[in-house]
Amino acid sequence: MRLRENLAPSSRRYKSFAIECNVLRTYVRFEGTVRHTARRPPICEDRPVPATVVIVDDHPSFRASARAMLEASGFVVVGEAADGSTALALLHRIRPDVLLLDVQLPDMSGFDVCVECGDVDETAVIFVSSRDEADFGDLIERCGARGFIAKGELSGAAVAALVG
Repeated sequence: MRLRENLAPSSRRYKSFAIECNVLRTYVRFEGTVRHTARRPPICEDRPVPATVVIVDDHPSFRASARAMLEASGFVVVGEAADGSTALALLHRIRPDVLLLDVQLPDMSGFDVCVECGDVDETAVIFVSSRDEADFGDLIERCGARGFIAKGELSGAAVAALVG
């Protein structure tokens, strides 16, 4: 908060105080007994920053539909990959908030990708597959992933629930 004192250019010589508060984004001027308040344009909005996502799947049609679904839910898709090695390169370059990772990739499994990206603690890894979660046993928990979503149940709300 900043307080300024000005002498008004008049014969009565009264003090004019102006208080500027960036937190409230208002400008208040006191001149005698009159108070004028004007709304300043906002400096920043208090909206949450959308989570960034990289989608890794070997099927282009799934990547396109997952992108559309997540972007409609407010996520920002910052990259796509069709195999594990491309996914690792993107992950280390972009550092997304969420890695949506298919379990079965052409060059390596999603579990191998998850283990390889272990040094990126701030990225939440979420596995997707057309198979049932029970088919993978405790591999999902052991590799450090945040969770699993079946491809048929993928939605922005499901991803948001796992990301928390």
